[in-house]
Parts: sequence; C-alpha cells; structure tokens
Amino acid sequence: MAKITASLVAQLRSKTGAGMMDCKKALTETDGDLDQAVDFLRKKGLSAAAKKSGRAAAEGLVVVAGSDKVGAMVEVNAETDFVAKNEEFQDLAREIAMHVAASAPQFVKEEEISEDDKAKAKEIFAEEAEGKPEEIKEKIISGKLDAYFAEKTLMNQPYIKNPEKTISQLVDEAVQKFGEKVEVGRIARFSISD
Repeated sequence: MAKITASLVAQLRSKTGAGMMDCKKALTETDGDLDQAVDFLRKKGLSAAAKKSGRAAAEGLVVVAGSDKVGAMVEVNAETDFVAKNEEFQDLAREIAMHVAASAPQFVKEEEISEDDKAKAKEIFAEEAEGKPEEIKEKIISGKLDAYFAEKTLMNQPYIKNPEKTISQLVDEAVQKFGEKVEVGRIARFSISD
C-alpha cells in the first residue's frame, strides 16, 4: 500500500478542487494513484451533482462574452452569493458564455425543446429517409433527431476548449468543486449575420 503524503493530497486537491478529506479518501481507495484518484473523485462528483439537483440555485450572475461580430449572454446560477462571487465561478460563467458565442446552441437542456420543434425536425428527416425499408427508416429518423438536438442543446455539446467533455460534465465538475448546485439558467446569442 502506497503512503499517502500531504503533498500528494495537496496535488490532487489543486488538480480537482475537491476537499482535503475527499482527496485523501480517493488516494487511499486508489492506492496512491493520482490519475485513478481523479477518476474516483469525478465519479463521486457526478453522484454529488445528482444529490444537489433538487436544491434551489437562486444566486448567480449574468455574463456577456464575444467579439465585435458575435456576442452571448449567459445566466449561471449557484445556491449562494458566496459561490457566485467566487473568481473561479465567474471564470466558469465566462467560459460558458464564450462557448455559447462560438457554438450557437438554441436550447440549454433537452427539456426546453418543444414538441413543435421535434415534429418539424422529424418531418425533414422523414423526407430524407424516404425510400428506405420501413424497419430501418425509424432508426434513421431517431438517430438523426438525437444527433440534431444534441448539437443544438448546450448541455450536450462538447466543450470547445476540451471536446473530451460536454458542458454538462463541466457544470458537474463545478458542483463538485463548489459543493453546491450550479446550473445554467438562460442563454442568448447575437450575431451581426443573424
């Protein structure tokens, strides 16, 4: 069994933002392996995010980001103004606003997609699948709908600075780091060409 040193715990803490005791437990569970401990904390953070999802995030801030041709306004919420005033939280909000400016999502979450939007998209994809065998046609339409709306939904989009993770995973990491619910409230994007 590897010896868990204070410097190793501090290294994991600076890498993940998790609490000292959580870092020590993760290193103990993974026999001192730093990479495995990061994964352990990530998994733990996802369950922590699920536990916090029922709580109200009534504080937060609105951030504007962009260039002279494209701009985005994003509302990011937290449970307390203590977290909302935190510099790392403000950086997260700016990163999400820059992502919205660059990737032009139409919805924050899938729940915002109206039945009318789904019906219109399904009609277009049904026309594209015309002439295919019936048993394959539904799979084609379903797959195209999933891909189309994943691309249009902020929380499902790959994060532009690290395509290995989605915006949803970025927010879940913030929940783990700040120890309270964090969520994207509303988004708006403006472009000269729109």
